[in-house]
Amino acid sequence: MTATTQAQASPKSSLLPMTIIGVLFFIFGFVTWLNGSLIPFLKIICELNEFQALFVTFAFYIAYTVMALPMSSILKKTGYKNGMAIGLAIMVVGSLLFIPAAQSANYILFLGALFVLGTGLTILQTASNPYVVHIGPKESAAMRISIMGLINKGAGVIVPILFTALVLSGFENFTAEHLAALSEAERQAQISELSSRLVMPYVYMAIALAFLIGLVKFSSLPELEFEGEDEHEEKGSITHFPQVVLGAIALFAYVGVEVIAGDTIGLYGETLGVNNFASLTSYTMVFMVIGYIIGVTCIPKFISQEKALLGSAIAGMLCVAGAALGSRESTMMADILWGWSGIPVIPDTVTFVALMGLAHALVWPAIWPLALEGLGKYTAQGSALLIMGISGGAILPLVFGKVAHFSDNTQVAYWVGLPCYLFILFYALKGHKMRSWK
Repeated sequence: MTATTQAQASPKSSLLPMTIIGVLFFIFGFVTWLNGSLIPFLKIICELNEFQALFVTFAFYIAYTVMALPMSSILKKTGYKNGMAIGLAIMVVGSLLFIPAAQSANYILFLGALFVLGTGLTILQTASNPYVVHIGPKESAAMRISIMGLINKGAGVIVPILFTALVLSGFENFTAEHLAALSEAERQAQISELSSRLVMPYVYMAIALAFLIGLVKFSSLPELEFEGEDEHEEKGSITHFPQVVLGAIALFAYVGVEVIAGDTIGLYGETLGVNNFASLTSYTMVFMVIGYIIGVTCIPKFISQEKALLGSAIAGMLCVAGAALGSRESTMMADILWGWSGIPVIPDTVTFVALMGLAHALVWPAIWPLALEGLGKYTAQGSALLIMGISGGAILPLVFGKVAHFSDNTQVAYWVGLPCYLFILFYALKGHKMRSWK
């Protein structure tokens, strides 16, 4: 019996796995979206330009490409449940590495710690996403992944606010210009004090991750088992499945624009003189949460996974145009979106960057079930290949940073997102239906 039929035979059994996986997805979001606050923070204390600062995303997300296949091999040997515990243990090590990085304010050490954190997340993501896909009917898989995304992005809303409160409290005028105006001794003292404030948050994170190791290890989380299917005997390799190969490319494009929207908005806001730049990632995450709520309530009852993907691609292209061409001032649109809420109003072009979160929220939930459909015993390999697509979060923000640096115009760099959404559009229309390369 396959994992899918097991889940369908006992639907009540999905509650515990969904709860445990939900906790893990919260951790994914907390660790991942902390980068959006770290980028402008490290840019200032390590005296970096935009391109150099975006190596934060490169070091974190490139781990998914480098480590995805080795992590899938670990899953084959240990099983999904034990593999997740190993991933959490690796993340504990990564969190603790932030202590010497913060104490020395050394950018290379920060990047090394981020790579280790990304490595732990690689095995967790490779194991947890198939759980969500196969724990119930395939038609509602995108809805279940949307629930996980809601939890994930909920953490993304919280973490920039916590970062601002714990790390930047008392440093409201923390900017590169402010530091440049200080004497050398004052500047070094302030950098040292600010950098040291990163220590305790990551110590707390390591403690929480250690607790989760016990939760996963000693829980009754069922093991996933996938039997081979006769129709795939002649395939021999995961690359013979176009829907998963093209799905990995689509995820590469999606994660790239997701990271650009979430992690560069603070950097962009800082260049425009927005005071609350360190918390701007929360704006993007709020819109992503709204998108996931739409997925939870509307898939598959009112909209199919395919139509959700198609709508996301079109909306994403419109947001890219708005971000690249919009006003750098706060106009009526920004007042309508933010004025009623008491949230500080941000310029129109920054608002469009935040709106990208709403536009592409359903891309990840829609691609996973479409790409893994019918893989059988190749599911683990397919999941690893899709996880490798997360490397888009490493490479495309660097492309963004290069364009912004050489053009001396961060706003123009948002055009990098357009070809990404175009490929997602292709996958929604044709790519997910392909079952051979002929």
